[in-house]
Amino acid sequence: MTPLDIQDFSNSRTKARAYFCYLFSKNIPNRLPSISVEMIVPRLLKIKADLESCEGVYLLDHRGVQVSPTYIDHKQIDEDVGKIRADRAYYYRAVREGRCTITDPYPSLITRDLTVTASQPIYDETGVLKYVACLDMPFADVLKIAHLTVLDTLFVKFFKYSYAMFALALIAVAVLLFFKGMQSFFLYELSVANFNIKDVFEATILITLALAIFDLAKTLIEEEIMGRTKEQNMFGVHKTMVRFLGSIIIALSIEALMLVFKFAITEPQMLLYAMFIIAGVAMLLVSLAVYIKNTKEKVQE
Repeated sequence: MTPLDIQDFSNSRTKARAYFCYLFSKNIPNRLPSISVEMIVPRLLKIKADLESCEGVYLLDHRGVQVSPTYIDHKQIDEDVGKIRADRAYYYRAVREGRCTITDPYPSLITRDLTVTASQPIYDETGVLKYVACLDMPFADVLKIAHLTVLDTLFVKFFKYSYAMFALALIAVAVLLFFKGMQSFFLYELSVANFNIKDVFEATILITLALAIFDLAKTLIEEEIMGRTKEQNMFGVHKTMVRFLGSIIIALSIEALMLVFKFAITEPQMLLYAMFIIAGVAMLLVSLAVYIKNTKEKVQE
């Protein structure tokens, strides 16, 4: 397995999952009365027969306990019956999401090679979980099944190069803001003898905005160009927006603090407008906290 294989799998994961979902929905009975192991296993074996490279199929109950042998090439492993699989990703992801899922590649206990497991939760007519059907496929064959077309590849490259250009432009803007902020120290001759709070805050705002934009460009490069797995990011989604808005909130907070000092000294009647900015910052902060909390809960479901 190479980094390019991982990138291809990440880009085509949705297509691979859709393929296995179609196989399960076409062959496995679901949401029917009196669903039993005897009804499901023959259908699993049919799927296995249709997929020449399938490593094995097996069935788990609602608790994650294997209730059928593991059916592999022209034989079965009866010793697997009764083993607890509740801690395996193919079980708890299917249960939590309530739909067909596929795992990340992992070493197979059968072949010792990398494999991907597709799993489908099976419910009775009342919507109560009864079983989880599982199917193991070699990682290499999953890549072939979900192989990107020429058009897909062109779009991936187009967006990657586009993100690269935007990231470089953002880095250039961040560098200009940084040097403009540093220039303020020399332009206003900031020193102990010549100290102006307004000038210090203006320089700080410029440098903070430069940091926010640079951080955005860094995240774009990591996620969209270098292809780092998004599940490793903050709660798995929208790391770019969360980090950028966090930096903007800091910059606005500094601006509000600067206005409070300025108006308190020169125009006390204008303090109300500074409080409006502070209230806006507070609303942004609360909204961001609610968004992060809801996003985290959704990912964990």
